[in-house]
Amino acid sequence: MFGLEHRSDPLATRQKFLQRLANSGGVALIVLLASLAAGSAGYHFTEDIPWIDAVLNAAMILTGMGPVTVLHTTTGKLFATVFALYSGVVFLLMAGLLMSPFLHRVLHRLHLEEPEGR
Repeated sequence: MFGLEHRSDPLATRQKFLQRLANSGGVALIVLLASLAAGSAGYHFTEDIPWIDAVLNAAMILTGMGPVTVLHTTTGKLFATVFALYSGVVFLLMAGLLMSPFLHRVLHRLHLEEPEGR
């Protein structure tokens, strides 16, 4: 997906590294926005709360802070449970996406072979 170089290849240029970082950030942003949209729709339709409150609840759950609106329906509480578990996985996924270009560059730099004659 990101076209990482093999350990026998030279270290990627700064421009290629920044492009890889932008790609990872873009994918993470898409995952975040899709999750926010799904969470907002879930809260809006299961609890019949206004869209702005649904977005707030979804954002608070995605950031690990907890819901703002008190949930009244069983369906809403079940949705909130599943969405909270999903949010934990999304957090780990985004952390991995954002850290992978840095970690790959560090590991690649550590495993570069010294040129002959040194």
